[in-house]
Amino acid sequence: MKIYGDIQSGNCYKVKLLCSFLEIEHEWVHIDILAGDTEDSDFLAKNPNGKIPMLELADGRCLCESNAILNYLASGSKLLPTDTFELAKVQQWQFFEQYSHEPFIAVARFIAKYLDLPEDRLADYESRQEGGRKALAVMEAQLQNTPYLVGEQLTTADITLYGYTHVAHEGGFDLCSYPAIQAWIDRIASLTKYIGMA
Repeated sequence: MKIYGDIQSGNCYKVKLLCSFLEIEHEWVHIDILAGDTEDSDFLAKNPNGKIPMLELADGRCLCESNAILNYLASGSKLLPTDTFELAKVQQWQFFEQYSHEPFIAVARFIAKYLDLPEDRLADYESRQEGGRKALAVMEAQLQNTPYLVGEQLTTADITLYGYTHVAHEGGFDLCSYPAIQAWIDRIASLTKYIGMA
């Protein structure tokens, strides 16, 4: 299988991290979004949405959207619950990430890290801060009660939110105000087979 992505992207990195945890062999195909790689006709033929990451199976089938890829690859493993309510809790956190976390934290990081905080995006960057802090507060409240987002075990919910949370400071978010999140980040980083973003 092939995974198309940019390891510095939280959405791509979380797929790479899951593959490491589960020892899933794959070929990593680097995609440079700033160079227009996602607008290439061959890439668009496989993924008309033109976004990364993208998973391409040996039979040619393709799967997009990072959280869908995570759950597909984790199916049958300890990272994805089989209990229907626990599975729904995982998905609840994944929807939270896409709608309440990523639009603020990931976008602020993109503006600062990838675009070098240009003057014409400063207002946009600043507008993301309040929403990002709100998302972190929601995570902090849960992680004060359980070591992982869905209880006692690491799941794809944690990998989903770890991707951009552990580099939130690159988007202007000071994690010192969130000790439970900091402990959770350290907990994940200490796991066997963990790999960093660099």
